[in-house]
Amino acid sequence: MINLKYMSDVVINYLKSARKNDSIAQFNLGYCYGYGEGVPQDCEKAFEWYFKSADNGYSKGQNYLGGCYFYGIGTAQDFNQAFGWYLKSANNGYADGQNSLGECYYYGKGTTHDLSKAFKWFAKSASNECANGQNNLGDCYFYGRGILQDYKKAFKWYLKSANNGCADGQHNLGDCYYYGFGTFKNYRKAYEWFLASVNNRCIKGLNNLGECYYYGLGVKKDYNEAFELFFESANYGFPDGQNNLGECYYYGRGTRQDYEKAFEWFSKSANGGFPKGQNNLGECYYNGKGTKQDYDKAFECFALSADDECGEGQNNLGECYYYGRGIQQNYKKAFEWYSKSAANECAEGKNNIGECYYYGRGIQQNYEKAFEWYEKSANKSTKGLNNLGKCYRYGIGTKQNYKRAFECYSKSADKGCAKGQNNLGNCYRDGIGTDKDINKAFKWYNKSANSGNISGQSNLGYCYEYGEGVAQDYEKAFKWYSKSAKYGYNT
Repeated sequence: MINLKYMSDVVINYLKSARKNDSIAQFNLGYCYGYGEGVPQDCEKAFEWYFKSADNGYSKGQNYLGGCYFYGIGTAQDFNQAFGWYLKSANNGYADGQNSLGECYYYGKGTTHDLSKAFKWFAKSASNECANGQNNLGDCYFYGRGILQDYKKAFKWYLKSANNGCADGQHNLGDCYYYGFGTFKNYRKAYEWFLASVNNRCIKGLNNLGECYYYGLGVKKDYNEAFELFFESANYGFPDGQNNLGECYYYGRGTRQDYEKAFEWFSKSANGGFPKGQNNLGECYYNGKGTKQDYDKAFECFALSADDECGEGQNNLGECYYYGRGIQQNYKKAFEWYSKSAANECAEGKNNIGECYYYGRGIQQNYEKAFEWYEKSANKSTKGLNNLGKCYRYGIGTKQNYKRAFECYSKSADKGCAKGQNNLGNCYRDGIGTDKDINKAFKWYNKSANSGNISGQSNLGYCYEYGEGVAQDYEKAFKWYSKSAKYGYNT
């Protein structure tokens, strides 16, 4: 017995028509029960009315009935039944049903896995203006599934999907603009589409929008906003968001620095299989940040990250082999992993290849190649810039050029490289590529020393001992010589 007391007038009218075997009214009544609109929510009754509508040949009802079977809503989950009803809906020309059928083929649910058939049905759905179908068709072109990979066509279909209001399509369109897939890079448009996707409840977009704020791409840099978005993404279980949240805690960006929380979130990201999270977890173990230092565990994390083609992880795995940390020292394997890292555009990997050529470790010594690799790394590696400056200063692998040496050291120092700061101090002290200026020399030795560079500490001690660029102070001289000597510098 149906209690009309809790029904809206609209639902009562649907009920009257549904009882007369009106398939559209039967669908509408099922929808009202399914979403609790004008009547208390009741998934089992929604299923009953969808079934009647579908059985009477209504294509939309057939698709929704398939959805009930697919997700186990109001009935037991049954992928075979879902596939059967999606097939009927699709053959009756319903665009959403065609997309649903494509997804069954795409994921092998209720039928055999068949990307060619998935592509076929996504294409039909997309041509019938189904936003989800357009997004899925874009995915096929983007990843080369069921069709040859074609970023331009992927972009075209993501754009249609996004303009038709599909949150996933908006997110994927943002990705295209962010990375330059199928179109020119445009960070502002990437930001706008990520924002649209988040406003449309796409949780995947939270992390990407956060990265725009974190790096100041397409929008003004805002660590606080980035942190909030990463936090939300991380708590939804997205490994990339968990990694980025860990970085916020690690560097104290948008929140108070907390290595233990950084370690916690890197662990979650790593357990979710995210390569950068695996690498960052390894760095926590390697440096003893947020956890006890453990080179063996660091090596394991770097190995997982490296196997997943993370350039930073490959470089760090190379470091383990280079210094014999967590594994037996092996320069050849170090060189191999640095090479893989460089192939994945990791600047530190390129610099380390240069180091291998410079010292002849894992490869025959070759100063010219060392110079080449330092130069390749210099755009993004402060260490690479410093090493490039060294080559120019001493004419190693290239023609001696003091001015270029000074320029490289200056850039490296300005970006926080402790070795570069010490070498820039040397340039000012000795007039290498610039005029002598003992006050500036002291300034840069001071920065280098406070960043932990033992050469900088020794040079700062010298400045205090002889009153160069600062008032003479034997106690401070002794302090800085002691720090330098403690870590092995022959002061």
